[in-house]
Amino acid sequence: MSEWLPIETSGRRQARSGGCGVVLRLAPCDLDEANEFVARHHRHHPPVVGHKFSLAALDDHGVVGVVIVGRPVSRMRDDGTTLEVTRLCTNGAKNACSFLYGAAARAAFALGFLRIGTYTLPDEGGASLRGAGWKLIGERGGGSWDRGERPRIDKHPTQAKLLWERAS
Repeated sequence: MSEWLPIETSGRRQARSGGCGVVLRLAPCDLDEANEFVARHHRHHPPVVGHKFSLAALDDHGVVGVVIVGRPVSRMRDDGTTLEVTRLCTNGAKNACSFLYGAAARAAFALGFLRIGTYTLPDEGGASLRGAGWKLIGERGGGSWDRGERPRIDKHPTQAKLLWERAS
């Protein structure tokens, strides 16, 4: 991985990780670097093809997580004012998920977008999203994208998902 250069952050843009006093810092990263982290650490999704931006969370030892933000996968949500967290992946570092969800929303709003969303599996609790100020919108249908006229091989979970959002 290339050299990660953390951007300067104020106290609100840093997160203390538990009682050990570890401070998470935010850094920009390119898609190749974010996808490399996802390929090594994500439980059930592969890297993505494109993005609008990606961010990394770092501690004193290096990258502990990444968030990749792009256009919504659903055509119905792709209205030009909405972005979607298409991947969020950490190595398990405490508070890294909520730190990255919050940073992704602030960055999206700073770029002029009005909403940001993401999907989780029903068995994922959502504590990190709630901690970052996101709201549960509700359950959305799952299923396969395989169609007779357009065959697909599903490599991702196909059950119903939960939609979360944060608005500016």
